[in-house]
Amino acid sequence: MLNETASSIEDRPALRPSGRTAPSDSSPLHNELRHILMEFMLIERELIADERIAGRENLLMIGPDSRLVASFEGRLLLDSEEAYERLSARLAERDHLPLFREVDGKHIVHLVSGLARPQRRPWWPNAALFAATLFSVLIVGTLIAAGEALMDNPILANQIVNDLIPNLWRGLPYAISILLILGAHELGHYFAGRHHRISVTLPYFIPAPPFISPIGTFGAFIQLREPIKNRKVLLDVGAAGPLMGLVFAIPILFIGLATSPVGPLTASGLVEGNSLLYALMKTIVFGRFLPDATSDVYLNQLAQAGWTGLLVTALNLIPIGQLDGGHILYSLIGDFARRLYYPLMAGVVALVFLFSDAWLFWLILLFLFGRVYATPLDMITRLDRRRQLIALLAIFLFIVTFVPVPFTFRVAETPMPLGRESADLLLPVAVLLTALWAGRRRFIRPRFHRASIADDRRPR
Repeated sequence: MLNETASSIEDRPALRPSGRTAPSDSSPLHNELRHILMEFMLIERELIADERIAGRENLLMIGPDSRLVASFEGRLLLDSEEAYERLSARLAERDHLPLFREVDGKHIVHLVSGLARPQRRPWWPNAALFAATLFSVLIVGTLIAAGEALMDNPILANQIVNDLIPNLWRGLPYAISILLILGAHELGHYFAGRHHRISVTLPYFIPAPPFISPIGTFGAFIQLREPIKNRKVLLDVGAAGPLMGLVFAIPILFIGLATSPVGPLTASGLVEGNSLLYALMKTIVFGRFLPDATSDVYLNQLAQAGWTGLLVTALNLIPIGQLDGGHILYSLIGDFARRLYYPLMAGVVALVFLFSDAWLFWLILLFLFGRVYATPLDMITRLDRRRQLIALLAIFLFIVTFVPVPFTFRVAETPMPLGRESADLLLPVAVLLTALWAGRRRFIRPRFHRASIADDRRPR
């Protein structure tokens, strides 16, 4: 899920104010804006509105013509969420919007000119990309079908590979399943955004030839066309995708595992990696962890699609930047998430050197796009208890679906040493135990947020 507008001046310098002067503090517009704000805020002092404040406080600039008009410090007279809703409606009539921030217990309201006015986009690029992705995943599904046939009917397997296009129908179980999982993920974002009246695009599916990606796709994404209102909305939109994707991925994987054959370790080929959730599901279905010293499960098309769904979920939940995990982490801990960028990137570098060079591609992507965060307009309103639990659930799901080694190549004459696959689970196990230990006294303690003078005695 990508945000089209800049999250802050710091994230996208090209959208810094163009140098146009803001109205003076004695202009009629400035006085009008101040009087409107006085209905919602006890103003203690007015700050100098210049580029230094905008850059230092990561203020959102909607476009090249946006500029910081005025900044005020004081105390809100209403609950912060209600105050933002009502104030933004008043200012929208004058093509302005408020930004709520909190510094050292003081409420700061910045007034910015220029509202987001996203233009309608054509639907045909989405349809074309979906068709291309359908073709690429059909090829992968057909190759999986050929691999399944190889065990019982080598002649049929050769026929499928040699006449791939006429046999594409054989790849429908994988193609339909993986597109269902990816579609549910992206539509989860889409409908959550529309529920909160945010302009979002239809999903963009990304095709990938099998010789580039063994799963036939690089996933999908939607684009936010305007800023997120507050951290509650950011959490709702960010978490809806992974949760909806898993609703489909887990049953598909269970059905796939239950219908996949278990055989001896005699075949060479690409072997899927283990996550904690995947290992648990195999243990439930087969009554033991596979692979063991002599046998492994040979995934059919449904199982391959379900496993891919878990992998895509884990990749999207990496808590960096514009990935779903980055949105969720930012909604939970605010700007502190930016400070975790370099430690998390160091972790990805460690994955490249210690586990698999497959992480190099993601390292490059995160380096290019990971520093941009979708900063909400209202940063005073916190997550409620229910959303805090959803955010923690999403972090837990990231840990249990994370695959340190996504793929390995098994050579039949040189079987993988016993315990190698289970050793790959040590990293997510260690991370999970560390997270549980850190939260043994509850990760989030009850807080009393004094969002306004009117509700100083009421816990948020």
